[in-house]
Amino acid sequence: MKNTRKLYDLDSHLQSFTAAVIRCEETAEGYGIVLDQTAFFPEGGGQPSDRGTLNDIPVFDVQELDGEILHMIGKPLSPGQTVHGKLDWDVRFSNMQQHSGEHIVSGLVHRLYGLDNVGFHMGSDAVTVDFNGVLTDAQLEEIESLANEAVVQNVSVTVAYPDAAELASMPYRSKKELTGAVRIVTVEGYDVCACCAPHVKKTGEIGLIKLMGSQRYKGGVRISMLCGFRALSDYRVKLNSVASISAMLSAKPDAVSDAVGKLQDENRQLHAAITELQKRALAEKVFQLPADRSCICLFVEALEQPLMRFLANLLMDKFPGICGVFSAVSPSQFHYILGSQTEDVRPLGKELGNAFQGRGGGSSSMVQGSVQGSAQAIEKFFYAHSSATHRS
Repeated sequence: MKNTRKLYDLDSHLQSFTAAVIRCEETAEGYGIVLDQTAFFPEGGGQPSDRGTLNDIPVFDVQELDGEILHMIGKPLSPGQTVHGKLDWDVRFSNMQQHSGEHIVSGLVHRLYGLDNVGFHMGSDAVTVDFNGVLTDAQLEEIESLANEAVVQNVSVTVAYPDAAELASMPYRSKKELTGAVRIVTVEGYDVCACCAPHVKKTGEIGLIKLMGSQRYKGGVRISMLCGFRALSDYRVKLNSVASISAMLSAKPDAVSDAVGKLQDENRQLHAAITELQKRALAEKVFQLPADRSCICLFVEALEQPLMRFLANLLMDKFPGICGVFSAVSPSQFHYILGSQTEDVRPLGKELGNAFQGRGGGSSSMVQGSVQGSAQAIEKFFYAHSSATHRS
């Protein structure tokens, strides 16, 4: 077995190449092609693999196994055959922008705050970077500003394989203990890190570095970020969204947040007023009910849980037996509350659940849950199984 020569190690901007097929393996996913050399970067270190073509056949995955790089394609190639490989450059360049931007951010966090990068993932929505400590919003803003200064300075990004003596005296970042040849990526003046991935040659190629958010994670912090064209695309989407909301609210873009807050306050006030009207209507409904029975159940249109409980309490104040409120989710599905000031309602709740594919629970004086069935069948069951001493 001979290791595949990694052309991306020599030139990260190489977009096409020729190579000889060493081996073709049929797999459940397609055909794994091993070449004598390749510019395709295999998945690793939190970065997805490159995409592209071999002899115009799409390469949908690239993996490294024991020094050999396996290119997954949908058709077989013959050993000894010469192939032309071509990268999907947009994918590669975007990945380099994200990864090189992450190195700058991680280097700054390490230098300024002594935190280590303990996790990195390049996802479809954002790049996430995990640090083993907490960073404040103000510190993150500082990091973002300094990272973009590094882009503007357009400093060099270089790759080297120092010997053991050089490596021993070199302060570099690494997430694990390394043996053998160690590939060191240096962002001049900002970061020195062990890394296997291709990077930009100058920081100016990265473009914008934008930290999008952070959250507490495993005792530290997880940062979400985007760089380059992905950051630009994200900005366009968010700008268009703000512009649309601005137009709908007749508010300036920088006043959208205040306008939404005002709408939320108005909505809360309206909701409170509607709830009060609903309570009055429910109280009137209960008042009109004849008090010539002990047990009662009411079926109502979709009612929020607090109002269901309010109605149940009104019924319990008027009727001494078991009271039931059934709120329709659909014609054959109901949320319910059973309550009583004198009886244990749990047995009836259990019987309802068994009879109508329901579930629920609660105390002896009140249970709540859901059931499936027709209103007529549920009502008939309720009255048939209410306490004999309190049946109407």
